[in-house]
Amino acid sequence: MNDKDAETDLGHMDAKRLEQLYRSGEASPLEATRAALARIERFNPDVNAFVHVDHEGAERAAKASARRWGQGKPLSPIDGVPISMKDLSEVAGMPARDGSLTTSAEPCEQDCPPARMLREAGAVILGKTNTPEMGWKAVTDNRVFGATRNPWDTSLTPGGSSGGAAVAAALNMGVLHQGGDSGGSIRIPAAFTGTFGFKPTYGWTPQWPPATAPTLSHIGPITRSVEDAVRMLNVIGRYDYRDPYATRGQPENWGSDLDQDLRGLRIAFSPTLGYAEVDDQIAARVREAAKNLEALGAEVEEVHPGFESPIDIFQKLWFTASLDVWANSDAKQRELLDSGLVANARTAEQWSALELFRALSERAHLTEKLERFNQQYHLLMTPSVPIEPFAVDHEVPPGSGMRDWEEWAPFSYPFNLSQQPAASVPCGFTERGLPVGFQLAGGKHDDVRVLRACHAYMQAHPPRFPRVPDPAEMG
Repeated sequence: MNDKDAETDLGHMDAKRLEQLYRSGEASPLEATRAALARIERFNPDVNAFVHVDHEGAERAAKASARRWGQGKPLSPIDGVPISMKDLSEVAGMPARDGSLTTSAEPCEQDCPPARMLREAGAVILGKTNTPEMGWKAVTDNRVFGATRNPWDTSLTPGGSSGGAAVAAALNMGVLHQGGDSGGSIRIPAAFTGTFGFKPTYGWTPQWPPATAPTLSHIGPITRSVEDAVRMLNVIGRYDYRDPYATRGQPENWGSDLDQDLRGLRIAFSPTLGYAEVDDQIAARVREAAKNLEALGAEVEEVHPGFESPIDIFQKLWFTASLDVWANSDAKQRELLDSGLVANARTAEQWSALELFRALSERAHLTEKLERFNQQYHLLMTPSVPIEPFAVDHEVPPGSGMRDWEEWAPFSYPFNLSQQPAASVPCGFTERGLPVGFQLAGGKHDDVRVLRACHAYMQAHPPRFPRVPDPAEMG
């Protein structure tokens, strides 16, 4: 397919362009939905991003949307836009397997808050995307559906736990994709696939039932552009009483500042956070991105925020969440659980209540340091992930000597502990043609500012996406 064809192929359209076409009558939600379903049928056998596709439900929703647009009464700007939901989220009429043999294949009876909000906005839910069991690790494979593969090289992982959503976004199998992020699960796969991923301020995008680690988990979008992410956030970024951790104060328009330039923004650039090791090519691409942000008008200063690696704090909380899964499983279910999840649970069994209490106290101190840092700098920039994607079906890079995924993803989970907004922005490729991403994090409730900076960068430096899995030609 050449560039001219791509301009007219509904399977390549973003949400803004689809809205324009629906409004003018040049295209219908049914045509766009069928184009998305066709892309799933074409690409999913190679990448395993979708684990459930609701052809009939999507067609029904698209036809209803087409009628509304025909009457000039759309429910929202994303009425008729094809979307996906992560398989950790409940969607009425679809299973929620959580990537686990311990769960039921029966369809859910209710929508989780994001699914309800998106459905009420008229979005067309195509199906569910793959995740590791209970979202416990930063790669995407499980014993129910197998591994999701990176579209840039299908021998490699796309990261996780929202790996299915990120791959779907990279290949435009649908336009808006819901992810969840408890330790980097939106930003890591966004970086590994060259897409945009955003983790909002904690509590601003509600979820229910609770996540495995509810005080770490953020719901957010994975898309091809910041504008598309904003369109999704303007729907799901609203209060819902069912989430006991939900808070109010969300911006009326999450993209209110997208048209502003970067003048006056003070960005702290920390290449390592003072403790991480970064691949030379990743470091070079991210440093180039820092210079590009400076060229766009931002004030960029290389400085570390001044805290030690919080890996021990995070693992105390994260492994205890695995222990909770283990404790709530019967003997038969325990035999079916992922061996890595079980190993984490067994490690957590050895910790005392005092150790866990101290981890919570240390988390509070870390949050205070980061919030204090954001009084001097508007944003903090780091690599999203310090390494290239590695072989599929491995939790850590083979031969690295690492034991846990947290060791190769040191930049993401600090901002789950602090509950601050953070995004991964694509910023080029390594010599092997694999994507690189940089991270921008802001103070709590500074989501609009983070989105503004990400948008300015991506407008000036548009990303490339794979045309097909393992592409010989990139577009």
